[in-house]
Amino acid sequence: MSTSTITTTAPADRPADDSLPPRTVRRRGESSPLARLTSHGILIVASLIALFPVAWLVFLSLGPDEDDYLRPGGIWGKMTLDNYTFVLQNTNFFDWLKSSLIVSLGTTLIGVLVAATTGYAVSRMRFPGYKKFMWVLLLTQMFPVAVLMVPMYQILSDLQLIDSYLGLILVYCSTAVPYCAWLMKGYFDTIPFEIDEAGRVDGLTPIGTFVRLILPLAKPGLAVAAFYSFITAFGEVAFATTFMLDDEKYTLAVGLQSFVSEHDAQRNLMAATAVLIAIPVSAFFYLVQKNLVTGLTAGGTKG
Repeated sequence: MSTSTITTTAPADRPADDSLPPRTVRRRGESSPLARLTSHGILIVASLIALFPVAWLVFLSLGPDEDDYLRPGGIWGKMTLDNYTFVLQNTNFFDWLKSSLIVSLGTTLIGVLVAATTGYAVSRMRFPGYKKFMWVLLLTQMFPVAVLMVPMYQILSDLQLIDSYLGLILVYCSTAVPYCAWLMKGYFDTIPFEIDEAGRVDGLTPIGTFVRLILPLAKPGLAVAAFYSFITAFGEVAFATTFMLDDEKYTLAVGLQSFVSEHDAQRNLMAATAVLIAIPVSAFFYLVQKNLVTGLTAGGTKG
């Protein structure tokens, strides 16, 4: 009886087909070219929509006549800077600018100081009613301006702060501080508590720890709070119109109303003034822009 051995041979590897294109392996999180093209297109359209009102305002400010907004096509042949010259030379623009800067910077300084200390206290200290205190601050944002106007006027009148920069600054702080306190509290929550303990081990007082260790780490949050406080005071009209009686103490937003009368509106001068008003805000935004995104995202990570 004989046995036979059956041997099998492995099939030879098939030669690669050079005619097939190499397969592209997409990494995780990498979008396709079509998705990137679509997202870029949407961003471009959104940017154009956002920039159009600004460009249109600048374009109207170059028209010499107050009715040019009705016939914007005629502005191309007669563009001029006379509107800017008139506003700077024949109005109280620089007085309005001075008042706006005093009120806005004062609101920013006091508002950020109060909001930072409040947010730090609620973030680090556990005193009775600290959670309810923050909710009370949030509750103050629910009241409309019309409801607050009369009691605030009465308070400022009793304190003899009507038609004063300090009175208007305190009014704006009552609006800016609650939001900024919530913002700063959320940002301080992201800073490890071990830093406070290290400061105390080194012999720092609670105030010294706050000033020398915590505040340098909280620059993005402080930048957002400062920007919000500045914008709140710079563009507000209702309180400034009510509490400021002297024409020379009008802010820019209130002074802009001087171009509107009962029967007429000098829209070309209004457009030129609006462009000039935007310059200080743009400059302030440029100074704090590096920290705005970081402060907004970090301030919302913890409540």
